[in-house]
This record gives sequence, C-alpha cells and structure tokens, in this order.
Amino acid sequence: MPKQNNRFELTERELDILNILWSAEKPLLASDIPKIDSSISINTAQAVLRNLLKKKLIEVSDIVYSGTVLSRRYKPTISSHDFFLKQFVRQFQNLNKGISTPTIVATLLEHEKNEEAIIEELEKMLEERKKLLKEGN
Repeated sequence: MPKQNNRFELTERELDILNILWSAEKPLLASDIPKIDSSISINTAQAVLRNLLKKKLIEVSDIVYSGTVLSRRYKPTISSHDFFLKQFVRQFQNLNKGISTPTIVATLLEHEKNEEAIIEELEKMLEERKKLLKEGN
C-alpha cells in the first residue's frame, strides 16, 4: 500500500516558504518570495507553492495585477501555532510506544522557567476539560 501523503510532512523549502507566508502581513505573490529570501528562486517558489496548495496549507487569496499580468496572491490556511501543535500531536501518536501523556507533560514541565504558574494553568484547563466530559455524558 502506498504511503498516504501527509499534509504536515514538509520539506525544508516548503517550511521556509510557509514561514515567509506566516510572517507576512498580507498575502504574497510568488515573485515576492525571492525578494524576501534571495536563496529561493522564482521557479522554486512557484513549485513549492503548488505543493503547499495540494496539501491545502495555503490558498489563493486573490488575483491581482503584477505589472500588466494577473497573478495569484497566497496566504496560509493554518496558523503556525496550529500547524506545529498538529505536527507535535501526530509525531507523539506515531512514537507512542509506552510513553504516556502524563510522562510527556512532566518532562515538558521540567523545562519550564515558571513551573508553578504552568501547573496552575494546567489545573484550570483540566477542570474545564472534566466539566466538558461530564456534560458530554
């Protein structure tokens, strides 16, 4: 069975261009990308944008004139925050070989600067989650 194309598995270039789109304050033309990062050619930008469109991580925002030519402007369909959270969850699910959620949380807490504040925040979130679960039953 062929491997299913996962929209969250990105090449380095795809991630580079997605980062450029996330940091832009407005949708970008393919020709804007090499102006922002000179290591990316227009041909690479166009190819990568096609791939990101197929993965539904970006969309055509609008069509505008670039000089005398109509061109597409692109914008992300997912925030960087949501993207990286989904990527983290997917990797955790793939690697989950005896690693429990509490173990992951405890390990992450060890690396927090203000562990007490984070624990309080987690306790509030857990209480809210418990309420939702009770309402669902």
